[in-house]
Amino acid sequence: MRLSQCHNFHDFRTLAKKRLPGPIFDYIDGAADDETTYRRNTAAFEDCDLVPNVLTGVKDIDMSVTVMGQKLDMPLYCSPTALQRLFHHDGERAVAAAAEKYGTMFGVSSLGTVSLQEVRAKHKNPQVYQFYFHKDRGLNRAMMENAKEAGVEVMMLTVDSITGGNRERDLRTGFSIPFRLTLGGMLQFAIKPAWGLNYVTHEKFSLPQLDAHIDMGGGALSIGRYFTEMLDPSMDWKDVEQMVEFWDGQFCLKGIMSVADAQRAIDIGCTGIILSNHGGRQLDGSRSPFDQLAEIVDAVGDRIDVMMDSGIQRGTHVLKALSLGAKAVGGGRFYLYALAAAGQAGVERALDLMRTEIERDMRLLGCRSVADLSRENLRFR
Repeated sequence: MRLSQCHNFHDFRTLAKKRLPGPIFDYIDGAADDETTYRRNTAAFEDCDLVPNVLTGVKDIDMSVTVMGQKLDMPLYCSPTALQRLFHHDGERAVAAAAEKYGTMFGVSSLGTVSLQEVRAKHKNPQVYQFYFHKDRGLNRAMMENAKEAGVEVMMLTVDSITGGNRERDLRTGFSIPFRLTLGGMLQFAIKPAWGLNYVTHEKFSLPQLDAHIDMGGGALSIGRYFTEMLDPSMDWKDVEQMVEFWDGQFCLKGIMSVADAQRAIDIGCTGIILSNHGGRQLDGSRSPFDQLAEIVDAVGDRIDVMMDSGIQRGTHVLKALSLGAKAVGGGRFYLYALAAAGQAGVERALDLMRTEIERDMRLLGCRSVADLSRENLRFR
């Protein structure tokens, strides 16, 4: 299969599986425990039907949205994800460039493989910093100051990852950073030599957001130990309130799933929340964000920007979320598979296909703009 033959999420996934060693593919593809929540995230959209209106005059379509003060040309953004240069040597550079071309938001993770400063200097589209809260409060402040100096517009604090999820696929292969593979995992690398050659002939892998503060190399600290030893499970609302005050700008919480937590986010001054279960990678059995969306929008949607991610594979998924009241929708795997398949060209094709789907389906729904979308367009089975 070639990139030109990729027409949807599943095609990109197939091509990524062919190109990546098994342990790295499973790191993207896998989820926690029995992966029940992972499957439900997408299945939730199948329980909701679209009801179109015809003869509404939809020659021109405006799919732009404004979320957390950021104007996006399309309502789908690239959620920040970790370790992107493992999937393709350009990593975040490719994603940032593709997102800029399509006028949408992207992000860099605390576990990102390209520095915040580099991509901010090169690209002018809205950028978020996906942040993990560390036990070392001085480290937290230093990393936030770094993001401020880089000119990042939005702080995105992940609140559902105070410890790592039980990702059993990674346990079976021994996937970790630094690599500590099982025999089976090593064999998977051996049968994909092109990936290994690419890995060793390009820029050395690093984690720029952390390298100045934490020794992640030389066997000193693995990604697994980073989650269990460096992150602070005692983080509470007071800690986050202090972060919001220090940042003094657009601040969203990623991983909110209850009305009570959404209301607390407003109380401490957040400007956005992202309904998310981390793509099913943390708490298996968690409810899907789409299943929770209407309840949370009804409770707080007029006071804070509500977004969601997890399970997004189609333009219709985006439109269903927008119809329920989401201001924008994030996706991770949809562009990570494309990144693994073909770098920047892959991410651009994934975004182009999603934009085309959203535009076509808005016409078929009879909606000229995102503002025209409403619950009148939906029926739940």
